[in-house]
Amino acid sequence: MRLIVLITSLALLAYCPVNAWADVTSAAERHRNTLVRAARFGFGMDAPIATLAAQVHQESRWQPNAQSPVGAQGIAQFMPATADWMAEIYPNSLGPAQPFNPGWALRAMVQYDKWLLARVSAPCECSQWAMVLAAYNGGLGWVYRDSDAARALGAREPLAWRDIEHHNAGRSAANFKENRHYVRVVLTRFEPQYAHWGRGVCTGVTL
Repeated sequence: MRLIVLITSLALLAYCPVNAWADVTSAAERHRNTLVRAARFGFGMDAPIATLAAQVHQESRWQPNAQSPVGAQGIAQFMPATADWMAEIYPNSLGPAQPFNPGWALRAMVQYDKWLLARVSAPCECSQWAMVLAAYNGGLGWVYRDSDAARALGAREPLAWRDIEHHNAGRSAANFKENRHYVRVVLTRFEPQYAHWGRGVCTGVTL
């Protein structure tokens, strides 16, 4: 495990300049306890904290004031309409939408992941979370349509992520490539980097 983390760390340093990576690490540590509390509230003491941390890393590099060119906001990069919807369906645990509030955003991200997890199935947890992440990034409807495309070409149930990963039910090539990159970078590049925080869903598993 230590060797895997070391190799991953070296790869990350090549991907991200040392000073920039140090800034991300510092930002992550500032929000670590908030994420851990939100994760355990949502998923219990066995929450996949490394996976969730990797997701935040990819979304915003832990920047609470992050804004994307397409309008996504905050540390968990919620679109305003999605943030409002989350506040509407979870009024007691979330309250009004506050995507730029890291406490609210991390709780909402965990709740949204949990909501998505209940709506996809797979032979193993790693594949199921790959579908969750694809849905978080690109929409649950596309995961369903890509799954249908895989079945139409003979994929057998239960579908694993590898069965649907290369099927595109109609998105632009750029959006499809970005969505698949998002899943793999979270689970294979960044999840191991946060292994010292807690459990990861794809540890020891080939995605």
